[in-house]
Amino acid sequence: MTVENSPPAWSTSIIVLTLARRVETELNTALAPLDLTVGRLGLLGHIAGVPGASFSDLARMSGITVQSVHSAVKALVKAGLVHDRTARAGSASTIEVTPEGARLLESARKVVAEADERLFGPAADPVQQRVGRAVRRAFHGEDV
Repeated sequence: MTVENSPPAWSTSIIVLTLARRVETELNTALAPLDLTVGRLGLLGHIAGVPGASFSDLARMSGITVQSVHSAVKALVKAGLVHDRTARAGSASTIEVTPEGARLLESARKVVAEADERLFGPAADPVQQRVGRAVRRAFHGEDV
């Protein structure tokens, strides 16, 4: 967050939003070779991390509509990344990550770790380094 690209210092919301967009752009670029986006990775991660989650649960966790989740899950099924074991329309779904989906998630974790290093590691802008440390402390209690 160099001076010429800095958002107005008067708004924490604007600063966080600006950084979030920068992070999302970096992650989308890094994930593209895996045929993933931040949103698709998030949904796949929710499916893997919350067994038995309903379409409504996934929509709430992902911040999208139930209809969008249905479409996204169909795309993940078509790509061989998840199984949707829905017995029939209107019934509860059992959505699970396939072995291929699990391999993709592992590859994505490595790509995200590399992006984190670029964005918040020792060679990153000092402000972003401080933000990275603050976020880790806030969410993980790390003393960094």
